[in-house]
Amino acid sequence: MPFNFEKLAPPVFDQMVKEVKPKPTVLKNAVLAFVVGGLICALGQIMFFSYLSMGLPEQDATSATAGTLVFLGALLTGLGWYDTLGKFAGAGSIVPITGFSNSIVASALEFKREGYIFGVGAKMFIIAGPVLVYGFMTSALIGLTYYLVR
Repeated sequence: MPFNFEKLAPPVFDQMVKEVKPKPTVLKNAVLAFVVGGLICALGQIMFFSYLSMGLPEQDATSATAGTLVFLGALLTGLGWYDTLGKFAGAGSIVPITGFSNSIVASALEFKREGYIFGVGAKMFIIAGPVLVYGFMTSALIGLTYYLVR
């Protein structure tokens, strides 16, 4: 006979939980994520056009933009500002490339006390490692499929 958990939570307790439980702010979170993620991407687009106007070829401007955004994400994480942005923007701060650099630098900073080799070097990719592995595997499968189909 299954245990009746309702006896453990009387209606008075349920009412207290409903009163104290925070209301979800899904719409606000979605709008903030959209706006901040869009602003980060707009910043990247401005950088891209700036690099093009400096005379870089399109492929080099793309690489320079990605490198600059990764550097900015790492710098802001090191200064502790990216965490504040993440608390404000939610998913809007983790989706662009800056979120990737944030995940690597945050892991490195977390394990810094264990030393530069066994701490920073060994554990830097704890969060980003699976993303890289599955990204490489997926791109290899797509490339192989494309090669076999054409």
